[in-house]
Amino acid sequence: MSIIFAAIILGVVIFVHEFGHFILAKTNGITVEEFSIGMGPRIVSTERGGTRYSLKVIPFGGSCLMHEEEDGSKTEGSFNSKSVWRRISVIAAGPIFNFILAFFGAMIIISIVGYDPPEVLEVAEGSPEEAAGLQAGDVITEFDGRSISLGRDLYAYMNLEGLKDKDIEVSFKRDGEKQTIVYHPETQNRYMLGFSYNPTEEQPMLQSVTIGGALAKAGLEAGDYIYAVDGTKVNSGTELAKYFEDHPLGEESVTVTYLRDGLEYDVEVTPEAVNYVEQGFNYNLGREKTSALGVIKYSFLEVRYWINTTLEGFKLLVTGKLGMDSLSGPVGVVNVIGDAYEESKDEGTLMTWLTMLNMMILISANLGVANLLPLPALDGGRLVFLIIEAVRGKAVNREAEGIVHFVGLLLLMGLLLVVTFRDILKLF
Repeated sequence: MSIIFAAIILGVVIFVHEFGHFILAKTNGITVEEFSIGMGPRIVSTERGGTRYSLKVIPFGGSCLMHEEEDGSKTEGSFNSKSVWRRISVIAAGPIFNFILAFFGAMIIISIVGYDPPEVLEVAEGSPEEAAGLQAGDVITEFDGRSISLGRDLYAYMNLEGLKDKDIEVSFKRDGEKQTIVYHPETQNRYMLGFSYNPTEEQPMLQSVTIGGALAKAGLEAGDYIYAVDGTKVNSGTELAKYFEDHPLGEESVTVTYLRDGLEYDVEVTPEAVNYVEQGFNYNLGREKTSALGVIKYSFLEVRYWINTTLEGFKLLVTGKLGMDSLSGPVGVVNVIGDAYEESKDEGTLMTWLTMLNMMILISANLGVANLLPLPALDGGRLVFLIIEAVRGKAVNREAEGIVHFVGLLLLMGLLLVVTFRDILKLF
């Protein structure tokens, strides 16, 4: 069943992306020679209105093949015969349609289960946050220069950026009035494994794994379950907290037993000495209902959250804070969708469909952002050449542009093969 969901999600996301190119090309009078979903040999195909519509055997990828002249000539109906701004609209339409798909998916989820307001739930007694005036019930609007609209905005900051040993400015609303405080969080040197979990859960699941931390280096991921530490079985988050309270971490390695996809693994982990910055308050990640206008507003914010998170992920990859293991190809995406399905199916049909819809939002937003990156062979790379043309008033040499895109395509295909190979290895 998970394979079926993965095929549906990827098929819809790719179809919408290519349909964006297709509908704008048709609107601008560009001849579309073939509109296809999938890659490889055709399974079925039909021709209507001068366009061949095809379904191909490999259910990943797709294409909207427009009539283009390699020599730069401008025959009627060709892509190059249209103004540069019309061509920009056609290329940009694919990613934009992905964002539109994500928006409508978000509307469905938020109308059913609501959004997650970034409300402070508890402030630690005696903490710098309490001394600065932060209180339970405050709704955070800005944290350390980052705009906060959802609880997950704050969650993403805490896990991707991390708290720093410096003054932090926080803006929040209390009784409808905006207030701002500045505080310096409490810090202490300690040995840590680098993960977070819910201490109230029956089986402690890793909610997040610190990038570059000890557990991350050992290969553990969010969603794994801690089963035992140094041979001592832990049956709940409370027992795990009690174990670390009775056995403080130090320089010595510990053996962590964890569960992933029902299988048990042992790994030896060496705690790392860090200057730990204490988070002196807890905040909401649960969802609550909102009005009809609120559904529209928070659907936009939901898409913005996924776009920002994707961009932050690319930033961490470029800066080396995330390794190649963080990238996933089609096999990895299918595996993630399968894991999400397996984890949600016991919670009922509605929750399963909402989880799959949320996966579609995530993948659609990721595809939109990735395609807008200014890399050769991607939509973003083509937009770079078109914007240069718009600025200078004439096109870049078509042959030179073609070579750049071809080389870029080869590099991207090579990267895809490497990532896919790694994804397959992870299955065993």
